[in-house]
Amino acid sequence: MDIDKIIDQILILPPSSKEKLKLHITEISYPKYFCLMEADKVIPYTYFIKKGIVRAYASTEENDITFWFGSEGETAISMKSFVENKPGYESIELLEDCEFYRMETDNLRALFNEDIHIANWGRRFAERELIKTEELIISRQFKTASERYKDLMRDKPNLLKRVQLGHIASYLGITQVSLSRIRAEIK
Repeated sequence: MDIDKIIDQILILPPSSKEKLKLHITEISYPKYFCLMEADKVIPYTYFIKKGIVRAYASTEENDITFWFGSEGETAISMKSFVENKPGYESIELLEDCEFYRMETDNLRALFNEDIHIANWGRRFAERELIKTEELIISRQFKTASERYKDLMRDKPNLLKRVQLGHIASYLGITQVSLSRIRAEIK
């Protein structure tokens, strides 16, 4: 996805502010399985996904628990690092070869202080990330795995074709056997 579209889907900026923001954005790519972010580390970058799919997960002694997928047009970020400049909770792994637009978070913070339009864009960006987190928590607390799978089918059908069933089962909080049962019931 084009960087202009990604910026605009957050908030339309005046052309001069958008150009100022874009001056600090570089394109970068990494191969499948690359660890873009590691838990317990401060992540100094904000990434916008140009192409590919990533997953955010937390590790336990037994396994990794996937709690988020990101694809084209979305942001891959550690909000704890972004907001507080502290180590994040999550690791982010690439599930495909990926291309990103990357920005140093310190540069973005400096732009917030220089340009009210970019500051408002940043506020809207943080609000959107908060809403995604809130929706995830509510879904986990009040919906069954079957309902969450149906939501995934409705909201991100392309993801189901591109992500291993083990990661989808982990995201739903169930085993692969249970996921197979849910998929059979839905057909």
